Amino acid sequence: MDAESEEGFREFTRTRFQPLRMLAYVTCGDWQAAEDAVSGALSRLYLKWDKVTAPEAYARKAVVRAAIGEKYRPWRREHLVGDAFPEISAPDTSGEVDERLRMRAALRRVPPRQRATLVLRYLEGLSVQETAEVLECSAGTVKSQTSRGLDTLRASLVADITDSDSKEADRVVSHSGRA
Repeated sequence: MDAESEEGFREFTRTRFQPLRMLAYVTCGDWQAAEDAVSGALSRLYLKWDKVTAPEAYARKAVVRAAIGEKYRPWRREHLVGDAFPEISAPDTSGEVDERLRMRAALRRVPPRQRATLVLRYLEGLSVQETAEVLECSAGTVKSQTSRGLDTLRASLVADITDSDSKEADRVVSHSGRA
């Protein structure tokens, strides 16, 4: 690789590392696995830099595929001591942070392929065809994975609301019984 190509790769890495890392994190739900996915993808891109005509698309595809596959790798089979998305006991009064945590927890319950589809379609803003290219599947598969992923996400959010209302009702009943 000549000096000009290497500088082009470095500039690409400087500008795209954080967005790719966020894409990987939202896809797999683990910061360490996300960084591993991005590092691996960028390493593979470096080796092909002079041959790749669309580095952004190549990197996005490699990151998503690595983030989905990260949990199936042998070194990822250890058991976590804590949850990757810790629950908080007292809800944030600002509401915005609380909602983000609720969405993150609900998204964690969506299967990896469906989650990747939702992330690419709604967070990255890709079309059905672009998402199909990244995931190496048909447009019909993207549509069905999107539909199933949204159904799972909705069900999870509804269950959270129902569970929250139930806990609030239990709290009110237990406090009203004390005189």
